[in-house]
Amino acid sequence: MYLTEFLTVALIHLLAVASPGPDFAVVVRESVTHGRRAGTWTALGVGTAIFLHVGYSLLGIGLIVSQSIVLFNALKWLAAAYLLYIGFKALRAQPAKPATEDLHKEVGERTARGAFTSGFVTNGLNPKATLFFLSLFTVVINPHTPLSIQAGYGIYLAVATAVWFCLVAMLFSQQRVRAGFARMGHWFDRMMGAVLIAIGVKLAFTEMH
Repeated sequence: MYLTEFLTVALIHLLAVASPGPDFAVVVRESVTHGRRAGTWTALGVGTAIFLHVGYSLLGIGLIVSQSIVLFNALKWLAAAYLLYIGFKALRAQPAKPATEDLHKEVGERTARGAFTSGFVTNGLNPKATLFFLSLFTVVINPHTPLSIQAGYGIYLAVATAVWFCLVAMLFSQQRVRAGFARMGHWFDRMMGAVLIAIGVKLAFTEMH
């Protein structure tokens, strides 16, 4: 009975998650700079943050945020500030000494907790994600659909997001890919920093529709 609704949710989610954004940029940067382990933990952080969005959408809190310009702007500026912070931090990246040595050093420096937190905060503070899940749970998903079914959709969304970004992490953490970035790793870091800053600035000027 709910198969059509679920397939619609899955398709919309696929289109949303596949489009480059803060989550993609952070997972790629962590994977290339710190390796597969860090990239995977970042992906899991992004996926776990989906439960946050699903939770307040089911509770109806998302509706309150969407109707309050003050709350929306607070969330928006928090997200923009965080992206600008990690973006400017990446812009300050310095050239590595020996490339291979630097790769091993970076892997050891990045903790699982730090990588997970990076992914969780990036996705959790994204107001566009708030609006996406709000529209998903109020427009796409029928309000009369049982909460247990809606919760099931939420679990799928979280797992599918984590799996997608784990695949992204696997791709960009491959030795060949990382080796290709090793000699100019600091330039890649700076480029990703510029991307994150651009996303942060764009986010800061996002208007509530």
